[in-house]
Amino acid sequence: MRRREPLVIRPWLLPFLILALIVPPIAGFALGGPPLGIGIGGLEVAAIVVFAARARFDEPIEVRQGAGGYALLILALDAVERPAQAERVAAVARAGALALGTGDEEPEVLVLAPATNQPLAEWLSDVGEARFDAQRRLALSVGTLAAAGIEARGSVGDPDPVQAVEDELRTYPANELVLVTDAEVPDSALAELTRRLPLPVTRI
Repeated sequence: MRRREPLVIRPWLLPFLILALIVPPIAGFALGGPPLGIGIGGLEVAAIVVFAARARFDEPIEVRQGAGGYALLILALDAVERPAQAERVAAVARAGALALGTGDEEPEVLVLAPATNQPLAEWLSDVGEARFDAQRRLALSVGTLAAAGIEARGSVGDPDPVQAVEDELRTYPANELVLVTDAEVPDSALAELTRRLPLPVTRI
């Protein structure tokens, strides 16, 4: 899935942007009359809307404070379905609990599966297949973790992985994030989460 990136505008570009917005409609009115000028203005408004939709606040993601126990959030872009993956998750949870001084308590584990969708289906608001795939990833992940002795619960999130994490952390006091993906090259979601999250991020 293609990621939306933060929109950064350099201060020295602002005068040129203002001129670029003002001059074409004026020229359109002068050369072709109101129809051309209004048409150019409408195209500029549409372009501004597109840029605004692509913009993302690049501020740190807020994390709810917990009561003291260790909580792990697993972002399952792919299912945790291999025993080796579950063992790595268990190792991360044990190490985190020990570092926090709660090694005697069972860590709380939440598996978050974004309902990722194909661009056309998302545009048509056809989310049924995406939610079914997310629920399948949850079932596989929770079952594999249970077989490894890790009790976990699941949640289906926003199609945008970063937004899904941001939404979940408003109510879930995670101490650490584990990203599960079979992709050979980390996508921009990993880079953005690593940059914006005040938590350790581990990729499995």
